[in-house]
Amino acid sequence: MPEEREPLLFPAAEDVREAYADWLLGLSAERRLSRHTVDAYARDVRIFLQFLQGHLGGPATLADLAALAPRDVRAFLSARRAEGLSSRSLMRGLAAARSFARRLTRTDRAQISALAAVRSPKIPRSLPKPIAAPAARGLLDVATRAGEERDDWVLARDAAVLSLLYGCGLRISEALSLTRGEAPVPGVDRIEVLGKGGKRRQLPVIAAVQAAVADYLARCPWPLPPQGPLFVGAKGGPLSPRIVQAAVARMRGALGLPDSATPHALRHSFATHLLSRGGDLRTIQELLGHASLSTTQLYTEVDGARLMAIHAAYHPRARAG
Repeated sequence: MPEEREPLLFPAAEDVREAYADWLLGLSAERRLSRHTVDAYARDVRIFLQFLQGHLGGPATLADLAALAPRDVRAFLSARRAEGLSSRSLMRGLAAARSFARRLTRTDRAQISALAAVRSPKIPRSLPKPIAAPAARGLLDVATRAGEERDDWVLARDAAVLSLLYGCGLRISEALSLTRGEAPVPGVDRIEVLGKGGKRRQLPVIAAVQAAVADYLARCPWPLPPQGPLFVGAKGGPLSPRIVQAAVARMRGALGLPDSATPHALRHSFATHLLSRGGDLRTIQELLGHASLSTTQLYTEVDGARLMAIHAAYHPRARAG
């Protein structure tokens, strides 16, 4: 992926700079997006403004932005495509520019219609494939790694982390963000996690997951203060996601699983296995922390027949003559 060349000066006029700063403040303070997301959006809009500076022959003003035509936006996308950007990166860049444009409209600075008039690039569907239930259980079983030269507590730790991914549908970052004081041990059947967009959600924890966490805690040789991380590495520091990913990679060979069997695939499996056993989409949406139901439909690869069955079973007028 090509790297952005940081401009020496902000690549737009002063009125755009002021609007840009106001937009970033809104992303952080009002929408409460993560620092990583805000930085990515900010970078994408700067790249867009850099392009316009060359395309228009000078730093763009708010009036210039309002006068943009769809052909100008398509020229930007074509230029970025020529630099080797993927459709996903192009879509993210366009989404950032549209977010900036919406802020300009809400604050009565400018109305930019050209961005909405251009279709987003199509992104090929590339979701992780679910892991079959027996294989998922194998990934959680300490015995699967019996031949590895690793301490018992490390094996128990990895099993506990993976149990949270498969048993609760957590992202790996969410599991590793838990503190010792939040540990779902026997008797603690609920956890609260901070997901994407700063959204908190509560999740039930089944007994098997509680037992896996308790087994890890009983074996862990490091002191774990209540406010410190629940899961630690070999030297007692916070556990890196890469360590868990490497553990799953080693187990794939033992279980004969494809490369698509990753820690994130366990979250995907959590959703698809619930759905296949009669779980409704709305509940699964809440458990996964998705903002919209359409995301859950795509994530769980729901087919048309299954959606029709849900509609027929639950829509109040489905049985109307």
